Amino acid sequence: MFGVWSPGEDVAKLTYFGLYALQHRGQESAGIAVSDGTRIVVYKDMGLVAQVFDESVLTTLRGHVAVGHCRYSTSGASVWENAQPTFRSTSSGSLALGHNGNLINTLELAAMVDAAADRRGRAGTSDTDVLTALFADPRTSSVEESALAALPRVRGAFSLVFMDEQTLYAARDPQGFRPLVLGRLARGWVVASETAALDIIGAAFVREVEPGELIAIDERGVRSSTFAPARPRGCLFEYVYLARPDTTIAGRSVQATRVEVGRRLAAEHPAQADLVIPVPESGTPAAIGYAEASGIPYGQGLVKNSYVGRTFIQPSQTIRQRGIRLKLNPLRGVIAGKRVVVVDDSIVRGNTQRAIVAMLREAGAAQVHVRISSPPVSWPCFYGIDFATRAELIAGSLSVAEIRGSIGADSLGFISLDGLIEASTIPAANLCRACFDGDYPIPVAEAERGKHVLEGAGVSRTRP
Repeated sequence: MFGVWSPGEDVAKLTYFGLYALQHRGQESAGIAVSDGTRIVVYKDMGLVAQVFDESVLTTLRGHVAVGHCRYSTSGASVWENAQPTFRSTSSGSLALGHNGNLINTLELAAMVDAAADRRGRAGTSDTDVLTALFADPRTSSVEESALAALPRVRGAFSLVFMDEQTLYAARDPQGFRPLVLGRLARGWVVASETAALDIIGAAFVREVEPGELIAIDERGVRSSTFAPARPRGCLFEYVYLARPDTTIAGRSVQATRVEVGRRLAAEHPAQADLVIPVPESGTPAAIGYAEASGIPYGQGLVKNSYVGRTFIQPSQTIRQRGIRLKLNPLRGVIAGKRVVVVDDSIVRGNTQRAIVAMLREAGAAQVHVRISSPPVSWPCFYGIDFATRAELIAGSLSVAEIRGSIGADSLGFISLDGLIEASTIPAANLCRACFDGDYPIPVAEAERGKHVLEGAGVSRTRP
């Protein structure tokens, strides 16, 4: 997500470049909403940022405030109706909203919206659409008033950027599951999911949006309100995979964390090998750390096709499996006859590692030792990552030895949870690590586990 308030700047292009820097977080659809002070115009479509927007489209989006979003679906189908920013008329004008995360009381919130007989315009099927309806409550006099009334009732993961005709808003859930930062331009302000987006457009990092905070930005500057006490539980998987390496979260460089994880991984799971190679790009920092600590030479053994998206966040298993084979190709001359340590960030379903091990053996590797810079992902996430059932997770039912056999590796080692937490330098009590240990910061009702489709006057579950 990205938002900007900056009179005199081309806010649509700033948002475009901000989204381009954040596209690793979502590749299914992209959208930008812009206001000139009197009306909001929204343009969105399915596809990558560069596929949705071109120069001719961006020149039509004129104004001083904008919000943008590139989507990775965890609630609601991957269809145009669920592309963001969402839009809705309000009693005082209109509203456009982008959401990163996943709500866990969607059923309850949808019932509140329906009870208010205000289902007009709720064409989407996502938790974000329900949230947008709450923020457009006709009984309030402004979007800000509606948001402050609704946010204390919302549970789950939500980092938000939204706007009315004059004002840019940003809010973060009390646990701060997903990152959200505030930046400063020479003539305005920016909010974004990661600090890397600030760097791209030349904005200076100011601070993180605090858990439980709503900020509003207009001609009066930045205003801050607290809608709930902060109970920080930032997502540990952000450090493992989701965030860019050139991003900083909670004062800690993601790149530095991943390199340190690699060093600890080498100490915890040494290997007799000739070469350390990463699975690019997310395995690269940990592979560097592993090579440094082990003394085994580091090299490039897999070449990534830069034009294939992140296979983990593709919306269907068929596309995901095909993407793995298109994404990577081995360097046979580097690998042949070598005992190889291949470092990757995580094993979720096992498809990627199985294909990689097979490719390395076909390329002539004498041995393949797999090292993973996260603990086994054994539990589903209900806070914004799309692995919704234990059945989808290879570590949900198999031991480490069984996973090693399943992927065909000579050996397999995962970083310990303690090692990963220590590398992050964040206190364990301030991290959500539920996907690794099953300790959920917010209890999740059975009816709310997984994706939802909102239909008619009610809600039906499609993926329990």
